Amino acid sequence: MLTHWPEEISKLSRKLAGESLREEIDSFIQQHRLPSEFFREIEAYYLPLALWLAQRHRVGQTLVVGISGGQGTGKSTLSDFICQVLTRLGLNSCTFSMDDIYLTRSQRYQLSQEIHPLLCTRGVPGTHDVQLGIETLDALRGAQEQSQIPLPRFDKSKDDRVPRSGWPVHKGRVDIVLFEGWCLGARASETPPQPINALERTEDASGLWRNFINQQLQGSYMELFKRVDTMVMLCAPGMESIAVWRKLQEQRLRERTGVGMQDSELDRFIEHYERITRNLISDMPNWADCVLFLGEDHCIREVRLATESEKS
Repeated sequence: MLTHWPEEISKLSRKLAGESLREEIDSFIQQHRLPSEFFREIEAYYLPLALWLAQRHRVGQTLVVGISGGQGTGKSTLSDFICQVLTRLGLNSCTFSMDDIYLTRSQRYQLSQEIHPLLCTRGVPGTHDVQLGIETLDALRGAQEQSQIPLPRFDKSKDDRVPRSGWPVHKGRVDIVLFEGWCLGARASETPPQPINALERTEDASGLWRNFINQQLQGSYMELFKRVDTMVMLCAPGMESIAVWRKLQEQRLRERTGVGMQDSELDRFIEHYERITRNLISDMPNWADCVLFLGEDHCIREVRLATESEKS
């Protein structure tokens, strides 16, 4: 692992942040309601990552970049910024989230009736339309100049997928796809999952829900994750931080839309994905191409890049 950006990337990042991209970075910070101090984070990590990904792109090919990390780690903000910078660098890119391929409310209700009541709640593997994700990524990878690719959208305030007529359309070829998701790259457990929280002990005493999730990760989700060429992880210091950040995320949703879960509802909701989040934090830093380690204050503290010898 390299614990720093290549020197040429760092130099170019400082140059661009202080010159041609300074105004754009300031505008991005304002639009996303970020503190002015966030400029340092962008200069030290966001911008170098965008430049590093641009270097990994090969002309005539589509690079699919996975951005994984627990809820509230900043995946969407990072994806938006990288997409904006790549456009300035002359690369055609788009963002696509696993959150936007959740099964519809009616589909999840059917699963809850046929398999387990907990599957009514979106979030865990088994509650996504994996085939829709595969088809969308494949269409983006094969896009040409005249292509028009619909990108699925999910409305969290309504807990349902947006009608197809309301999906945005990506036009033209795609150099880099930024594909983000909280459970992106998660691996199945090798041993039967034991309960780790109150929800699993009281509402899944038989382990049926947990085993179903594990089976999903061993099946179609592997096919979806195989489409990622380069994996980037935003690694939280622990599950406790994830819970705090996720509550802040929900609070902002309530402020923006007037709809969202209260803290008591959210505590139970978080327990749905605690198991996979903990597994990702312990597993993915060992093999991801780029890991950005976050501190408890939500700021990035360290970057680690996998070397070619480690990946071979």
